[in-house]
Amino acid sequence: MGDKMKVKVFDEQHEDDLSDAINEFIESKQPKILDIRFATAAFEGEDEQIFCFSALILYE
Repeated sequence: MGDKMKVKVFDEQHEDDLSDAINEFIESKQPKILDIRFATAAFEGEDEQIFCFSALILYE
């Protein structure tokens, strides 16, 4: 029986924080990465614009 596919989701307000979180995950687990999917969302608050940077990693 082979390895099972797993999913890890990251969500950060800054793109550099997202990169750091992904790199830390890859270094600590050393998974076999199957796919990485990115998404960006922006929301308008009362006095500011809020960004959300997210990534979904499929790995074994």
